[in-house]
Amino acid sequence: MSNLQTNNEQIEKNVINLTVKLGILLLLFYWCFSIIQPFIIPVVWAVVIAVSLYPLYLMMLPRFNGKRGLTGTVFTLIALAMLLIPVFMLSGSMIDGVQDLSKAIEEETLKVPAPSADVKEWPVIGEKTYTAWHLASVNIDEAIVKYTPQIKAIGKKAFSAIMGGGAGVLQFFISIIIAGVLMINAEGAVKAVQSFVVKLSPKYGLEFVSTTSATIRSVAQGVIGIGMFQAAFVGLGFWAVDVPGAGLWALLVMILSIAQLPPFLVILPVVAYVFTLDDMSTVTLVLFTAWSIFGGIVDGILKPFVMGRGMDIPMLVILLGAIGGMIMSGILGLFTGAIVLAIGYMLYTHWLVNDESPAQ
Repeated sequence: MSNLQTNNEQIEKNVINLTVKLGILLLLFYWCFSIIQPFIIPVVWAVVIAVSLYPLYLMMLPRFNGKRGLTGTVFTLIALAMLLIPVFMLSGSMIDGVQDLSKAIEEETLKVPAPSADVKEWPVIGEKTYTAWHLASVNIDEAIVKYTPQIKAIGKKAFSAIMGGGAGVLQFFISIIIAGVLMINAEGAVKAVQSFVVKLSPKYGLEFVSTTSATIRSVAQGVIGIGMFQAAFVGLGFWAVDVPGAGLWALLVMILSIAQLPPFLVILPVVAYVFTLDDMSTVTLVLFTAWSIFGGIVDGILKPFVMGRGMDIPMLVILLGAIGGMIMSGILGLFTGAIVLAIGYMLYTHWLVNDESPAQ
């Protein structure tokens, strides 16, 4: 009886010791996670950027005599310039535009051209757009007074968008620098990731790593790359017919394309606006319309040739993962969603093969 009591007491001590150790370990993990939490998103973006652009880094490496540090530094500076130069140009253009608009309103020199009667025929928004546009062309002061609540609401949303955009630029700035460091130390980083994943899954760990990197490149090329190409293609047409703010409309096309929304939400109103202009010839209108329509569907033509190329994962799985991930987690979800669904699909296929093997 005493032995049984001694054993019970020893078990209780062991349970208590194990519980305390697990509690302290969980507390330590939570503490570490809280410390690194602000850096998780920039680091994940850095990994995405590094994996997507690593082939370009390897192409640059021989030009710098194989010096990884120098190549990574130059690559990072180029990437930062590509990020910051358009931001500064757009910011300067916006500031100049706001200053010119404020000056014109103060000096009462702002003139809004009268709308064409065809504006009334625009679906859903035609009548309201024509009324507001006509009032602004006749009496800009009265239009400002009448639509002050709407102007304030738009101003607040625009300010929030600008602040969010500034935070996003800062995040990408940090991510690009981290990505440069990762590319310089790519071999060590890959070995560390492989060791960790193999520890989790000795049989499929290396395949997980290769699938993840291939999925990131597939999404980068098939979603972001095609979105940028589509925006450039459509924007060239806008610029050719001198659409006001052509660059901004092209940027919206790119955002819609990346978000897997129809770019025609921007293209069709711009085409309708061009048709209201009196100085456009019929040939120009036909060519511009055909160019814009083709630009709106070019992503659907190119994606089957880009997404999933060189992978065993079907394109539909990658695309569904990207769309679902974006709905859940924003732009970053394009990559994380595609990766998770690709790995899930791979595990599912392996499970089917293993399950069927005894019967064969």
